Amino acid sequence: MEARPAQEIWETALGELQLQVTRPNYRTWLEKTTGLSFTDSRFVVGVPNTFVAEYLARNQHSLIEKTLIGLTHPGVEVHFQVNSARATTAGNSNLPGGNAKYTFDNFVVSESNRLAYAAARSVAEKPGAGYNPLFIYGGVGLGKSHLMHAIYNLAQAENIKALYVSAEQFTNEFVSAIQSRSTGEFRAKYRFVDMLLIDDIQFISGKEQTEESFFHTFNELHDANRQIVLASDRPPKSLPNMGDRLCSRFEWGLVADIQPPNFDTRLAILKTKAEQQKVEVALDVLEFIAQRIQQNIRELEGSLNRAVAYAKLFGAILTPELAARAVPDITPGSNKTTLSPEQVMKIVAERFQLAPADLTGRKRDRATALARQVAMYLLKEATNCSLAQIGLEFGNRDHATVIHACRKIASDINNDPHLRRKVLDIQQGLRRQPGAR
Repeated sequence: MEARPAQEIWETALGELQLQVTRPNYRTWLEKTTGLSFTDSRFVVGVPNTFVAEYLARNQHSLIEKTLIGLTHPGVEVHFQVNSARATTAGNSNLPGGNAKYTFDNFVVSESNRLAYAAARSVAEKPGAGYNPLFIYGGVGLGKSHLMHAIYNLAQAENIKALYVSAEQFTNEFVSAIQSRSTGEFRAKYRFVDMLLIDDIQFISGKEQTEESFFHTFNELHDANRQIVLASDRPPKSLPNMGDRLCSRFEWGLVADIQPPNFDTRLAILKTKAEQQKVEVALDVLEFIAQRIQQNIRELEGSLNRAVAYAKLFGAILTPELAARAVPDITPGSNKTTLSPEQVMKIVAERFQLAPADLTGRKRDRATALARQVAMYLLKEATNCSLAQIGLEFGNRDHATVIHACRKIASDINNDPHLRRKVLDIQQGLRRQPGAR
């Protein structure tokens, strides 16, 4: 196959992987990868350097291969290869930084994030003159990192010496500096900048030596009127095991929160994302995704990427029905319904041409066993039923049986296209049931 299909497949895979690994992991190890080639059963992923290649091969090989198998066919083997062009480009900057695609202009402003946006723009335009530090907090995937990237990018455009890293990177570099006896270089890197941005600052909580190092870094920068911007998943006072003196300093400037977006904002975000990608997506498709993903902007964007790539991959027109097939299997549990167990079992039994009583009974033939396992899987994914409740619904079976069924179906739908289509069809049927939301 040619490079374009490989990249399309990889973009689809990234849409899934983005939701299966942590944000720092995705940004550090996967964000700059590409799909280089796909020939027979060999899929080659392009990476920026050998360090990334070694990490992915050692730590994410199984997850990536499983994801690609689900999008292509069983037997696919993944290989990592340094993409020399990207590696050269990445080496041009001597300071870690942001992602150029995240700017203030493409940040969708609403009541849920207006304060954080205004404050971020203010410190980017006049660093050290107002809110110092600026502390932005909010749930996962609500746009904190977008604002951090936007601040960094604007600072770079104004030739401000800015440094943007995650707290995990700060910690790792600090530990390495101690081990290699190069703490002087470490201090110079972090204390001689005009602006320091650290994402996921909650990561240093409880790490006493790292906290101590950052405490002195913070003081030196603040005393010199250098801008500090921090992002976290919670406000300073709620950071577990964080020293009081650091928490108090985090509140010296401005603490701004970001709340989950409403439907109109989610729809506006999707429209903006589609325009950025220069793809035409029907309004009913955007509305479907906006209704389905309610709490996480990253999942919102990832679902759109997945749906667009899915349509390209299969040469189909992107409709709400196609989006429904593309989205559910990458957002397990994100759309719990108020359906009853009886409703779920009734639909599953119908699709397998069985009676609901067969699912709760003791029949063990292959077809009945498969239908029973699918029903258990869907009850876990589509409702708020506990494992114990699910076991009771199926003839008082224990939770270990339910766990086995759920794990088996979750694995099988990645390797069996026929079963995957059947499960997706059942999920669509469940969404049309009274009580589904």
